[in-house]
Amino acid sequence: MNWIAVQPYYKIHRVVDGIEQRTEEQWRKMYLYEDRIVTKYRVFPLNQVFDLSYRMMGGEGGFLYLHTRQGVYSYTVKEDPRTFIEAFKQL
Repeated sequence: MNWIAVQPYYKIHRVVDGIEQRTEEQWRKMYLYEDRIVTKYRVFPLNQVFDLSYRMMGGEGGFLYLHTRQGVYSYTVKEDPRTFIEAFKQL
């Protein structure tokens, strides 16, 4: 089955090497299918997703929120997720 929409997001990962600490951005993708939303580590059946929302933070990017039966999951995005949210609402 092919995906309907895709939304890039990222997670901040802290790496400690000896006495050095650095942060890395791990880029991932969220896929919208007819019956589910898939992230790197989770699958959300659409019948358990109530809504998607977006909140801008600062001048660049923000948070994409998945409102589900299990709670609210947040994903950090740099690109505006409006097309992803609209595709979800059309389903």
